[in-house]
Amino acid sequence: MNALLVVTALLAATPITLEETRALGRKNTQALQAQLDVAVAQQDERVARSSLLPQVQFNVGPSLNYLGRRRQVVTIPISDTEVLTREVESSSNTADSYFASLGLSQVIFNRGLWKQLEQAGVNVDAVQNQSIEEADTSELEAIRRFFSLYLSQANLEVLKATATRSEEQLERARALFLAGRVGKTEEIAAEVNLGNDRINVVQRQNQLVADQVQLAVWLARPGTELLQAVDPGVFQTEPAPAPPLEDSLKQAREHRALLRALVQRVRVAELQRAIVQGDYIPRVGLSAQYAHTSQDLGPFFSEARLGNTFNGGITLTWDLFNGFVTDAQSARAQANIRKAELTFAQTARELEAEVRRAHQVLDGQIASSKLATTNRAAAAQGLLLAEERFRAGAGSTLEVRDAQLKLTQSELVLLQSRIDVEIARYALIRATGTLNPGDSQ
Repeated sequence: MNALLVVTALLAATPITLEETRALGRKNTQALQAQLDVAVAQQDERVARSSLLPQVQFNVGPSLNYLGRRRQVVTIPISDTEVLTREVESSSNTADSYFASLGLSQVIFNRGLWKQLEQAGVNVDAVQNQSIEEADTSELEAIRRFFSLYLSQANLEVLKATATRSEEQLERARALFLAGRVGKTEEIAAEVNLGNDRINVVQRQNQLVADQVQLAVWLARPGTELLQAVDPGVFQTEPAPAPPLEDSLKQAREHRALLRALVQRVRVAELQRAIVQGDYIPRVGLSAQYAHTSQDLGPFFSEARLGNTFNGGITLTWDLFNGFVTDAQSARAQANIRKAELTFAQTARELEAEVRRAHQVLDGQIASSKLATTNRAAAAQGLLLAEERFRAGAGSTLEVRDAQLKLTQSELVLLQSRIDVEIARYALIRATGTLNPGDSQ
């Protein structure tokens, strides 16, 4: 009954290939968030460019002035030589007016703004390479989860085959007991072994569901979706040997997006210093403004020749002394450059170590896979001999069971080692930055 449920679940599952998994892995939540960081950096570049473009402002609106009661001295001429001075108190009054203005400003020379634009462009490249790194990481994790699911499926088949062999052994033990050639204990032992094998199948089904859930969630698919990993064909061929270590190290230095991103981070820090030091250099700007005012809306439109003002000019600004702020900011930028350089150097060393470790793991897994293949062949031969002895009445169920367990264990180890070879190979490819060659620059 349990086996029937397992088969039904697998038939209802959605098949997914390794290539589909890799493509979806590069579009999961983490990878999409990294792509959004690129979009933000691109908009930051547009903001930096905007400061160098002409700035145009238009203002229009009414204004109201209120003057309260006030005292003032009034001088009235009486004759050519005499004046009359009186202190008078004036009443409050209001005056309204209407205005419109159009202003234009343009940077002619500002080294800091040009460096800000250059820095924003380099930052876009750095974020793009960081996005590639995140996509590679997401894809490798998707590959690992795909192979984990496929391993669970394959292990389930091995355990089901073991249960089938136990059923056959129970039938042989029962037949030999009825023929009076073995005792009842042989039949009971075979029945217990069958029960244990069926328990193993049920427990493996739990692991299968867990692997399905992990893969589905990582690929941004519903956690309730049943996935079935399509055979990637890794068991049809012998695993290829690992590439030379020097070739892998060379590829990592040339193609790893993380290294490119860190080089660009150093450049961003250098440009920050250039931006700060731009305050040492004069800045030149152009400005112009036209304004039109009127005391009433009627004349505002009809008497366009009145109330017009225009002003414009070129301004040179030079910070001769600002309390050593520029010196302090320049020193801080220099320290950040050094930090970025140290980070790059340390990451380069760690990357070489990662490649070497991944290369050694792949070599070791290939060797283990070959040994597991030999062990599996020997275990199969041992089970055949034990079954022949049992049929001949010279062996026992215990001997057959021991041979069955050895075969099952060797098959599970072979599956695990062969899957580990593939995961290790993709880990090495990811370490060298060649998981997706189209992303390399």
